[in-house]
Amino acid sequence: MVYITDATIEKFIKEDVPFIDLTTLILGIGDNKGEIKFTSRDNAIISGTEEVKRIFEKLDIELINFLSSGTAVKAGDTFIKAQGNARNLHIAWKVSQNILEYCSGIATRTFKLVSKAKAINPKLEIVTTRKIFPGTKELSIKAVIAGGGLPHRLGLSETVLVFTQHLNFLGGIDSFIELFDEIKSKACEKKIIVEVESLEDAITLCQVGVDGIQFDKIPPEELIIAVQTVRKLNSKITLIAAGGINEGNIEDYARSGVDSIATTSVYFGKPVDIGVKIIKK
Repeated sequence: MVYITDATIEKFIKEDVPFIDLTTLILGIGDNKGEIKFTSRDNAIISGTEEVKRIFEKLDIELINFLSSGTAVKAGDTFIKAQGNARNLHIAWKVSQNILEYCSGIATRTFKLVSKAKAINPKLEIVTTRKIFPGTKELSIKAVIAGGGLPHRLGLSETVLVFTQHLNFLGGIDSFIELFDEIKSKACEKKIIVEVESLEDAITLCQVGVDGIQFDKIPPEELIIAVQTVRKLNSKITLIAAGGINEGNIEDYARSGVDSIATTSVYFGKPVDIGVKIIKK
């Protein structure tokens, strides 16, 4: 689903055990055989299980059963079980639990947004922004996909998305319009999308020939009118809603007629509560 290197997996482990597991060493239990299992205490969409599987492989832990990312589980369901020596089980414990709890939280929140939006407009896509805590992008994007969403864009190198902050250096929207043909020729294989905060700017840009418009922080009732107006000028233009959209208001935005909704809200919230039990075999 998302390519994650062996070096990243090893970094996850090394971060939590820089040298030794001192507790297991002092207790003298490291070579004892044991079993570990992960159980969800919430109804959830799980994510990160493949990374946990790879952590187990690095630590010579034998997988007994396992459910893939994107699987729906109910409270009380056990979705990973494995066995190995106590030393390695304890090394794997917390890093695996952290990955599963945080990633499953993102996947579950994404699933809820997608379900609400598509119940109103099945063709609508939920896409997520770049407001991800640094160092967690791979796991976060994977969790979004597991929940049924897609990334808005994966980085600055990927798309041409013009914000007010860019226009400030050009002299405003009028200067951008004067340069549009030149800009389009330089990025002839890319779509040019511009973020706007008013219907007036959206109309102007639509008439110039931009490929897409991203409406920022426009209330749903105003957005409906804006979408209808712009669609009359260009029925093929891509329209995106963004800014403060979450589980509480996504249904209102889904009724607006946009092609996609960009949101950050899935990255913030309570992790899924996952219980871990390690027992001696």
